[in-house]
Amino acid sequence: MNTYSSRPVVLCLSGHDPSGGAGLQADIEALIAQGCHAAPAVTALTVQDTVNVSDFRVLDREWVLAQANAVLADSTVAAVKLGMLGSIEMVDTVAELLAAHPHLPLVCDPVLRAGGGGRLGKDEVGYALRERLLPLATIATPNLPEARILAELPQGTADECAEKLLPFCRHLLITGGHGDEDEIHNRLYSRDGQQHTWTCQRLPGSYHGSGCTLASALAGRLALGEALSSAVRSALDYTWRTLRDAEQLGKGQYVPRRLPLDFCS
Repeated sequence: MNTYSSRPVVLCLSGHDPSGGAGLQADIEALIAQGCHAAPAVTALTVQDTVNVSDFRVLDREWVLAQANAVLADSTVAAVKLGMLGSIEMVDTVAELLAAHPHLPLVCDPVLRAGGGGRLGKDEVGYALRERLLPLATIATPNLPEARILAELPQGTADECAEKLLPFCRHLLITGGHGDEDEIHNRLYSRDGQQHTWTCQRLPGSYHGSGCTLASALAGRLALGEALSSAVRSALDYTWRTLRDAEQLGKGQYVPRRLPLDFCS
């Protein structure tokens, strides 16, 4: 009889993307690549492809709580990753759930727009997320457009958005991939005043699921016990490699190739 050691379990609360580029499938693939096991609890169903999102439906509160509590009662969860929530009611539901498990590292990816620009929730969802979920999070990972929505600064710089958001969140990683500079600047801000910036080469094209990939990889690194700053760097490096090797599976954006670390050196 074989005895298997357990990989860290990461509970993922996010939406389903039928194209497989973003959402829960991105979470699962990125976490497997880190050596973790993803436990996906569906918060919303979407109608989308690699071009854009055309519709979505947020699940009932009871269904989401039942999914998550089944996992939490059965497995020793090592971290939680949040993605698309889609409504203020779902923000409140997830906040209630996570308040009962304050010891778990929590990575909050504030998904408010699809890669093609389609809305995955009203801006008011972002404000509720800022007030209810960022205080529970270990780290939030908005891109700059999302950080501007959360901070209510439509033209704000990363520094200005961080100043507005750090009272709500202990650590904030603002990614810079949505600009047009030759080098991308990804900035980690901490409430204690520490800052780190990592730069990487901008790759051609646009990508579907890059934010999900990054946040899930980061949750996996934290679940493995890696220190925060090191975990951020590991997740950024991994995500860049998945984008470098991305595939055009449909008519729209490229999809990250989320192979295990051994295959994307």
